[in-house]
Amino acid sequence: MNETHGTEDGNPVDRNHPDPLYVQLRTVLKNMIESGKLSVNDKLPSERELVALYGVSRITVRQAVKDLENLGFLQTRAGKGIYVTEPQPTYEIEIVRSFTETAEANNRKPGMQLLAASIIQGEADITRPLGLPPGSNVIFLGRLRFLDNLPVVVQPDWFAEATAPGILGIDWSTGNRSLYAEFKERYGVVPARGQSTLSARLASEAEARFLQLDLPAAVLTLDQIAYDNEYRPVNVSSMAYHPVRYPLSLTQSRRRS
Repeated sequence: MNETHGTEDGNPVDRNHPDPLYVQLRTVLKNMIESGKLSVNDKLPSERELVALYGVSRITVRQAVKDLENLGFLQTRAGKGIYVTEPQPTYEIEIVRSFTETAEANNRKPGMQLLAASIIQGEADITRPLGLPPGSNVIFLGRLRFLDNLPVVVQPDWFAEATAPGILGIDWSTGNRSLYAEFKERYGVVPARGQSTLSARLASEAEARFLQLDLPAAVLTLDQIAYDNEYRPVNVSSMAYHPVRYPLSLTQSRRRS
């Protein structure tokens, strides 16, 4: 969580601080919600009141409020104002469902920014789970994924060239392309099962920059290997998730004896 930075006049929004004003205001309001100063169903002060209270512009207020709406902390009620809402849902780990499918299932708008797309010589920790000889060429696809225009996941994927020949000829820089949808529609490859390892670590400088986190910051990590129905490897993924914007959950049950 970002800290709240004060000024000599007591205003927690500081124009000399390196964080943008809307980020500072967003943090102030978020801290008020999480601390209970603003409770669920409390009405947020009006835009005019926030402008006067924190000495910022209407644009700054609107951006901060929009971000908190996207994060699930606030909700606009037509003709009534903006209210504190229930915490946002968590996202269940499903290895055979794409990011796009998961977002749409939760009524969120998915998005994507291409970070890298190339053929590289795979390291052993990549070629081994893909069932390839050491040093084999693999396709590397790096993407930044968005929910409602906010970055939430840095997602690198690796897979064998033979799995999807010519896939780098697709324009990955536009729109919101789903890798699993391309696998299925273009190549008849359908991930059906796999294994996942969930953990946490400190974000790298690049991850923090992409996910709009202040260092030092923690990210949730999800390492996955997906297989088709014939247990042939499909792809290896190593994802870094924003810990607040995309909280992960696991659903488990005890088998009856």
